[in-house]
Amino acid sequence: MLRADLHIHTTASDGFLSPEEVVRWAGIKRLAAIGITDHDTVKGISPAKKAALRFGVEVIPGIELSTIFEDEEIHILGYYIDYKTRWFTDILEKIQNSRYERAGKIVDKLNDMGIDITLEQVKGIADEGSMGRPHIARAMIDKGYISNIREAFSEYIGKDRPAYVERYKLSSGEAIDMIKRLGGISVLAHPGLINNKTNIEKIIDLGIDGIEVYHTKHDDETVRNSLAIAHSRKLLITGGSDCHGIKLNNEPILGNCSIDYKYVQMLKDALDKNREG
Repeated sequence: MLRADLHIHTTASDGFLSPEEVVRWAGIKRLAAIGITDHDTVKGISPAKKAALRFGVEVIPGIELSTIFEDEEIHILGYYIDYKTRWFTDILEKIQNSRYERAGKIVDKLNDMGIDITLEQVKGIADEGSMGRPHIARAMIDKGYISNIREAFSEYIGKDRPAYVERYKLSSGEAIDMIKRLGGISVLAHPGLINNKTNIEKIIDLGIDGIEVYHTKHDDETVRNSLAIAHSRKLLITGGSDCHGIKLNNEPILGNCSIDYKYVQMLKDALDKNREG
């Protein structure tokens, strides 16, 4: 049975593996298709597509947009987007600038708390990637202030922590509309991680196309509930590992949470139907 992992991050955002390494591992794990879904950036898609020619893996162009809905951060996945569209890349550049500005403010707050890291160190870790809090956490780890990324979020840079800083985000409705304009499929990411469950139905009402039923952090009950929502609301079903390159037994978790390729075909069928309409 052909399998697909439709939620993967690369060094273009906060992943540890380059787009080429992601594709290589997908080949090793015999995945038929993968979705490159970096946070608020599409820079990992082209190099992944190039590598796919060598490793025989289908690469689906995607993105994971960080949005805000009723004071909660909601992630919206977009698949088969026309990712080179100029107005879209301009919006992503605005988001990237806000990420950089926020990183500087977080570093300043950490400095005030006696944590001696610099924005240049964080920038070096992020390299050309979409700068985020995980890069700040890695800088803190490198300097010995914390032992892991989770500790950084729970003690310093997570929501309501002393060094947290808000940044510009699209609304969930804006993200869904944008993905539609780009000819893509919009999907609600990891609904099991949404705090206010009533927001799930509200976001579906905004016109989202699908829901991420299968996810590394979804337990059996969450999967059952998400499947029920998908069927009752006639939504497309997706799933993936949400791999950031962190390894388990010397292998990345890429592919550990995967879906039958038939769900990829359903995405394609929906695209064809939209284009015909």
